[in-house]
Amino acid sequence: MQVEPVWRSADSLGQALHLLRMSGVFYGRSDFTEPWGVALPVWPECVMFHFVAEGTCWLEVEPAGGQWLSAGDLALVPHGAGHLLASAPGVHGTALDALPRELVSERYEILRHGGGGTPATVICGAVRFDDPAARHLLELLPEVIRVRRTDSPQGAWIDATLRFIAAEAKQLRPGGETVITRLADILVIQAIRSWIEEDPAARTGWLGALQDPRIGPAIAMIHRDPARAWTLSALASEAAMSRSAFAARFTELVGEPAMQYLTRWRMHVAQTSLEREDIGLGELAHRLGYQSEAAFSRAFKRVVGCSPGAVRRNPIGSRAAAPIAR
Repeated sequence: MQVEPVWRSADSLGQALHLLRMSGVFYGRSDFTEPWGVALPVWPECVMFHFVAEGTCWLEVEPAGGQWLSAGDLALVPHGAGHLLASAPGVHGTALDALPRELVSERYEILRHGGGGTPATVICGAVRFDDPAARHLLELLPEVIRVRRTDSPQGAWIDATLRFIAAEAKQLRPGGETVITRLADILVIQAIRSWIEEDPAARTGWLGALQDPRIGPAIAMIHRDPARAWTLSALASEAAMSRSAFAARFTELVGEPAMQYLTRWRMHVAQTSLEREDIGLGELAHRLGYQSEAAFSRAFKRVVGCSPGAVRRNPIGSRAAAPIAR
């Protein structure tokens, strides 16, 4: 019996989430007492999260504004923007790097700060995604994602995970940091899933196309094997559609033609590789299905707007040059 490939049997959005490769930047427990305020710095290309284990806190992210977080609430700041956590609106935030912190391990620390009043405990962390699909997904997220305790199965699952994290952070048992980091990684993905399921904005554009039963698998195949010599006919055949019907629906949902998306996606993958790997242009060209380094370089400059070498020299400055259709 032939085994069906996982990407053919699973939903395409689930496949994109499955490919999220996450690396932790830092995790920590903050024990606050009123009045208190912490100004968190900009963390490029990171998702920051805050879980209120005890008490309440005020979260302020520009331009989204401010909102209260209560015990059991989880907030994600997906774009690495600088933001404020405080005991109340208007409280001054001391820069995070100016506060004394107890370093428990290389990536886990404890912060104690405040004036001695009502306590609050917040579990915080920052994670970075490495996969190009994940990085594009993050670009589509709102400035803040807030997950409250709910009666839904997913809400209950998130709530249970948060309770485990809070318990580990409070007790600091052997191996606690490892447990917290693993749970936090899963928690971030669950929060993104919650937003995708509940926010109408997640059912349009690229995310909406991923959830389409015909176009979604085609996008997943491009993501999974960008080096393959894809043609419009081959993608249409995989989607069990006529060439013309597939081309029209792909453009309608994604916002650009399929072959243009393929090229742009290859360049998105290339940009990520150039920023984060020590890889030769010839090897990268071959990895993405180009027969020569020159052909790859021409395509890269046409799509991204600069040469591959320029990305290596200035990775942050080139990041916004090649957006994938939204």
